[in-house]
Amino acid sequence: MDAGALRRATRAELSGLPLEVAPRLLGGQLRTVVTAGDERVEMRLRITEVEAYHGHGTGSEPDPGSHARMGRTARNATMWGEPGHLYVYLSHGIHSCVNVVCGPEGQAGGVLLRAGEVVFGADAAAARRGITTPLSRTALRDLARGPGRLGQAVGLRHPLHDGIDAISGIELHGARAELWMPRQPVEWSSGPRVGVAGVAGTAAFPWRFWIADDPTVSPFRWGRGAAEAARSLD
Repeated sequence: MDAGALRRATRAELSGLPLEVAPRLLGGQLRTVVTAGDERVEMRLRITEVEAYHGHGTGSEPDPGSHARMGRTARNATMWGEPGHLYVYLSHGIHSCVNVVCGPEGQAGGVLLRAGEVVFGADAAAARRGITTPLSRTALRDLARGPGRLGQAVGLRHPLHDGIDAISGIELHGARAELWMPRQPVEWSSGPRVGVAGVAGTAAFPWRFWIADDPTVSPFRWGRGAAEAARSLD
């Protein structure tokens, strides 16, 4: 996708429900510039897979898979803020995962950036992931395939960069982030979210969206108790 096919995202277009915004992010880019020592490292990621999450009171259907399902906490506070900021949280005590905050301020919601293609800065992304270069085709495909890998690749870290503003691009703790949207929508598929426990990880919540046939999209796996919950829905 050439540079003219993208434009900077606006708060207004991110103020809808995450379920509505999520597929519109596909084919867009998250661009980061992170200071490492004396060097400022730029990375650009084409977004190929996302998941929508609604907080307490958001939308017509409660989302049991959301961090904000029980209301506002210190951990999920960014989800309740202004759209266009990034909610960066820690998964399994190890992985920094990146979400785009969506919905009106004061109403929690986010879109998890689940996978993407590194289109600029692949060597820097590989170094962050501890991978030696030159990169094989498989290693390049897998650089940001999955939310933990994506967080490593783009260089945003919890808690330093939680709340960074991807609309204004204002620097936070040595990092800048910009969200770019495609001018034309891409073709996408949808289905259950990956690795989400219980009914929230079943076809009752087909809130994962991905670019059809893109090799960087992560494989599906059931979350704890989700397969059993899916069978009970049949």
